[in-house]
Amino acid sequence: MSRARSAIVATPGRWIRLAPVPGADHVRRVRDTCNVWVLSRGRQGVCIDFGSGAVLDRLDELGLDRITDVLVTHFHRDGVQGLGRAVEAGIRIWVPPVEQDFFTDTARIWARTKPENDYDLLQTRFAPLEEVPVAGVVAEYRTRDYGGIDVYTLPTPGHTPGSVSYLVDVGGRRVAFTGDLLHAPGEVWSLAATQWTYSDVEGQAASILSMGILERHAPAELLPAHGEPMDDPPAAFAATRAPLQELMELRRQSVQPWDFEGWVDRPWFVVTPHLLRSRTSFATSYALLSDSGAALVIDWGYDLWTGYPPGGERWTCRPLLHSIEALKRNHGVTQVEVVVTTHYHDDHVAGLNLLRDVEGTRVWSPENVAPILEQPTRYDLPCLWYEPVPVDRVLAFGDPVAWHEHELTVHPLPGHTRYAAAIELVVDGKRVLATGDQQTSPDEGRSVLNYQYRNRFAAHDFVQSAELYARVRPDVLVTGHWGVHELSRATLEQLAADGRRVEELHRELLPFGEPEGFPARLTPYRADARAGESVELVVELRNPFDREETAQIRLALPDGWRCEPAERELRLDAGGEASAAFRVTPEGPPRRVPVAADVTVGDVRFGESAEALVTVT
Repeated sequence: MSRARSAIVATPGRWIRLAPVPGADHVRRVRDTCNVWVLSRGRQGVCIDFGSGAVLDRLDELGLDRITDVLVTHFHRDGVQGLGRAVEAGIRIWVPPVEQDFFTDTARIWARTKPENDYDLLQTRFAPLEEVPVAGVVAEYRTRDYGGIDVYTLPTPGHTPGSVSYLVDVGGRRVAFTGDLLHAPGEVWSLAATQWTYSDVEGQAASILSMGILERHAPAELLPAHGEPMDDPPAAFAATRAPLQELMELRRQSVQPWDFEGWVDRPWFVVTPHLLRSRTSFATSYALLSDSGAALVIDWGYDLWTGYPPGGERWTCRPLLHSIEALKRNHGVTQVEVVVTTHYHDDHVAGLNLLRDVEGTRVWSPENVAPILEQPTRYDLPCLWYEPVPVDRVLAFGDPVAWHEHELTVHPLPGHTRYAAAIELVVDGKRVLATGDQQTSPDEGRSVLNYQYRNRFAAHDFVQSAELYARVRPDVLVTGHWGVHELSRATLEQLAADGRRVEELHRELLPFGEPEGFPARLTPYRADARAGESVELVVELRNPFDREETAQIRLALPDGWRCEPAERELRLDAGGEASAAFRVTPEGPPRRVPVAADVTVGDVRFGESAEALVTVT
């Protein structure tokens, strides 16, 4: 099943011509959804990555009769979305060994995609939409003849765990085709891609190691999948490794041992006479007590957490209410009236529906969190709870809300996730700010900024949170996993300095300055439709440039599916956002099918940079 062809044609740009390759004539570039590097020998060529396949429309310009082989650096769609055209043209396709399933077992991978409660930050959803037959896998740590040209394959994990670089001797100089290992001296194409698991930096560490290993092979020039050629590899590696290392240091955390004593009998610590902290929940819940006997709880996820992994299968994610009984027994609570959420992650909200069903508790949620709780299937975000959570009251930012003798105010708190809020209250003479998972405790001498790119982190977020803390000046922060801490002047200054530095490093390391990576999103992310009945999909698009641009958008659909309109054009202000709606009519048997938005902004072809899952029922 092949995809409908996009009518958007990438701007050709200039060819880059390098010195002759032994046995070959030229190395040239076709600008497409990525840089497609073409090594030619006589009237034949070999491609490093393939983009949308536009290189096949330029064979006359290249002086070629055909492309014989494509060598793939990694599985991301921007480099491989046109491989269907390569198959039709009889071109041999070679892929990294550990990533071959993305090309040959694609349907099974998409069928197993787990959008609910997903803690997997590895960008597997940027994979090909459909299977393509491959000639085989590239020979790592070996030189092999591809289309008459000798190519050495070096594993260089970082952008993805399975990424490779290709080295070719060019006129006595060694050239390295590096994929997305780095974009330019001091820049990488994506930081989000380097966050493979939920709270770690494996890809950044791997990138640093891969750069060092590649440097030992002494390439004279680096040819990236995005960006310009680099003719001083040691300087490029050094300029990139240093800020990556600094960014990693700002993420270091220490693991505190669990305290199980008194869990059943005394699960609540007293912070102040009217504020309690649970010690039995995975994401820490807090209880605000009223003299009336009512309680307001901040977050309620997994009580009596004993260590089963977050993001496990549905049957492991069991919310409990055991500590509610202790709240009544030990602290005079007659009813848990309200639960307020800091953000939407399952470890903070898994028990909300159970609280409502058993205790009659009402759910209050900040204005940026409530839509996700109520309609989780519309969003492509990690850690979504399985079922919708009805919200009884939406809390507007900055508007004080009375609850018995207490008053709460919610503030936007982007950072850990774009969809988070800080909850301000004054209790027993102390100004308290509940900050969810924004940063760790300062017990080790500093608070670590806790961000995950798939949560839609933006570079400026922690500068904003430091400004909020300076404005509110809370006496204590109550956190989602790291307890209660006084906000000293030193800690506030450190958070502000770290926030500024994190922003600076992302501006330095990323070509467009924003860590989210993809300029487009499809909403809803999950949709059901019967064959022959249409469903609306909306493309939300951000202009990554500091200038006004025109964007073209088409949807990549299976054969036989219909789309109205076929193409949309948007005019975007510098850094601006806009959306375009499409009516998609699926056909065929019941199954889950990924569809993608193929996007060009200005003269930059981003390709199939966003997907949604449509289940034909």
